Amino acid sequence: MQDRYSADVLSPGWRDAGRKVIPTQEAMPDLVVEEVATGFCGAVVRIEKKIVTLEDRHGQLRLFPLGGGFLIDGEPVVLVVPVKAAPQGRARTASGSMAVRDAPARVARASRIFVEGRHDAELVEKVWGADLRIEGVVVEYIEGVDNLEELLQEFRPGPTRRVGVLVDHLVPGSKESRIADAVARGPHGRNVLVVGHPYIDVWQSVKPNRLGITTWPAIPRSIEWKHGICEALGWPHEDQADIARAWQRILGRVRTFADLEPQLLGRVEQLIDFVTTE
Repeated sequence: MQDRYSADVLSPGWRDAGRKVIPTQEAMPDLVVEEVATGFCGAVVRIEKKIVTLEDRHGQLRLFPLGGGFLIDGEPVVLVVPVKAAPQGRARTASGSMAVRDAPARVARASRIFVEGRHDAELVEKVWGADLRIEGVVVEYIEGVDNLEELLQEFRPGPTRRVGVLVDHLVPGSKESRIADAVARGPHGRNVLVVGHPYIDVWQSVKPNRLGITTWPAIPRSIEWKHGICEALGWPHEDQADIARAWQRILGRVRTFADLEPQLLGRVEQLIDFVTTE
């Protein structure tokens, strides 16, 4: 027969007797959780200090303090800051290259990479930034390629002053392809390389599954492409500020080269090789 009075009820841990232990869960990217107080359900997109940002399926972002009050598959968890894993062998950059630790700053080369717009430049920086700093390559955005020949005349490319140009929608018969052909035949053709991807805009070079869709929506030519994309995805698109926020949402889903289409990856690597060849 069990003795109900054999144990000291005031011994250490008596308050925790029979209490369910809520497990901790590292707030890893793309982990889907529900915040109990508001019912907001979304995927983890970033951690800043002790604040987690969640994004729901409509693209809405909400910020919550880490800790208790979250559910995963209906079960309570305590969200905590992810513990950085110990490095396995040599670390790699976002582009997949071997990371060079504690490398001294390198003076910028005379050679340059030109891209069409700010979004192109931000995407290249996010994935290839570490590599470009090691190589001393500066990326400049030129706001379109209509005046590319004039820019090259001003820049004056040469054997040690090469220019690589990344162009959107470089497909046969396009305006961009005609400009690229003219540059190749021109006086600077030997020291300038114009390459491009087939997408209407660099947005499309991000794999659609990173945004939770199977394919990028088809937008009629009568509709401005970025506004049409935002409308098709149910995102705000009234003004340029909405478009800028949409791009930041897309860019936030890119972490490494694996999130980008091969048609862009190969072209950027080709340009880096071209401008760093002595």
